[in-house]
Amino acid sequence: MADKTPGPGHSMFGLNQPAQSADAAAAPSAPQVVYVHAAPPVAAPSAGGSAMRWLVGTLLALSLINLVLTLYFRNDFKTIASKQSDELDLLTRRMDTSDERYAQLRAQFQVTSEKLGMTEQELARAHALAADIQKKQQAAVQELNSAIAKKASADEVNKVQADANAKIGGLSSDLAGTRKDLESTKSEFANALSGTKGELSGAIARTHDELVALAHKTDRDYFEFNLAKRHSQQKVGTVTMELDKTDPKRNVFTVILLFDDKRTVRKDKAINEPVYFYVQGASSALELVVNKLGKDSIAGYISTPKAFFPNATNVLAARPAA
Repeated sequence: MADKTPGPGHSMFGLNQPAQSADAAAAPSAPQVVYVHAAPPVAAPSAGGSAMRWLVGTLLALSLINLVLTLYFRNDFKTIASKQSDELDLLTRRMDTSDERYAQLRAQFQVTSEKLGMTEQELARAHALAADIQKKQQAAVQELNSAIAKKASADEVNKVQADANAKIGGLSSDLAGTRKDLESTKSEFANALSGTKGELSGAIARTHDELVALAHKTDRDYFEFNLAKRHSQQKVGTVTMELDKTDPKRNVFTVILLFDDKRTVRKDKAINEPVYFYVQGASSALELVVNKLGKDSIAGYISTPKAFFPNATNVLAARPAA
């Protein structure tokens, strides 16, 4: 049998090493520690983030609404401002017209007052004379009563009575003269008032025949004119008229008046509307009336105090048979 003693070769490859003992195999090994890491928590949706998004959305909506309202009210404000500007312009024009009419009426009233000034003086003189007569009559009556109270003689009483009668007779004559003066003053006052009413009556002639009839009824002169195109001029006496423009749709015109080295513009005057103006030396206002209006043309007349333009041909002189 072969020898079972292990040789060196067997030692080299570990074939001859003894098996580990059961005790060695059974010996407990060192305890091993295992670390288990928990999975990172998943972040839950934040309530603050949702609130922030809702707040941003609300602010955007409010901004949009505010922008729309701003544009709307801005447009509405422009409309209201434009309307108020038009109304203010209309009120300004009305005030200018009212101021002009007030100035005309005031000037006419001043002319009338000057005409009636002498009449008022005569009335004041009549009142003063009547008061003086009444005073003298009362003095005569008191003197007679005094004589009777003193029981004067019949001759003295008769003398006093005769003196009183003479004084009363003289006062009666003065009173009769005063009454006559008063009646004359009243007549002058009525005539002056009638003439003033005629000047301020505002009668308008719309045709040539009506103008002739008006010239017969009033104590004024009337001169017709015709401006056939824009910027055309016509002179009546010392007044030159120039047509600036017309508006047939609105029946208004603008005319330029040249007199007393002045240039006056009367703007947007209506057809058949009296235009009053004052020329140096005239006793009352001159009156311009346009009774025909066309495209770039007007026609009408000027009314003046009697014989104010002696070298101009008035409507009656131009039609002597009228």
